[in-house]
Amino acid sequence: YLNSLFVSVCITAGQVLTSAMAAYAFARLTFPGRDKLFFGYLATMMVPGAVTMIPVFILLRIMGWIDTYKAVILPGMFTAYGTFLLRQFFLTLPKELEDAAKIDGCSYFGIFWRIILPLSKPALATLTTFTFMGSWLDFMWPLIVLNTHSKFTLPVGLSYFQSLHTTDWTLLMAGSLMMILPILIVFIINQRYFVEGIKLTGIKG
Repeated sequence: YLNSLFVSVCITAGQVLTSAMAAYAFARLTFPGRDKLFFGYLATMMVPGAVTMIPVFILLRIMGWIDTYKAVILPGMFTAYGTFLLRQFFLTLPKELEDAAKIDGCSYFGIFWRIILPLSKPALATLTTFTFMGSWLDFMWPLIVLNTHSKFTLPVGLSYFQSLHTTDWTLLMAGSLMMILPILIVFIINQRYFVEGIKLTGIKG
């Protein structure tokens, strides 16, 4: 349980941070080749995870990270989907707020940290929920890169309740219920931001 919490929190925090910074660069900053680079970044979403799984595993093995938390966490901290989601939301924010901050002497990082992020709570809450659910329920990748039982996450651990001939259904159902609770807690915490986002989309004029 602690392994899953640690891995999921690290992946969620890292993915939200990297996606927000990349989305801010693609949405608000101007540099040569920005749009082409963004479209190339989006093109990676068309590559199935099964295609990149073996090359990433080989790279991690060369780096000596197999059977470590780094092998589970670092590949999941970067996503084109999160960057696309936040970029589209950042584009809807008023440009005048950013111009006023520049007049007051605010830096690009200050604008990102003090203006963009506080106004983007609905989008950040959405990405946080999706990322946490995906990392919490991930079974295949931890099963591939982890070998030590003490480092297994919950989905991998629950699979041990099932064997070739018998299944301990009572323990499996109890473990499944315990596994669902953190997802419900995250959704309940972020629910008010979902409602706030719906209200914002209904404002006209």
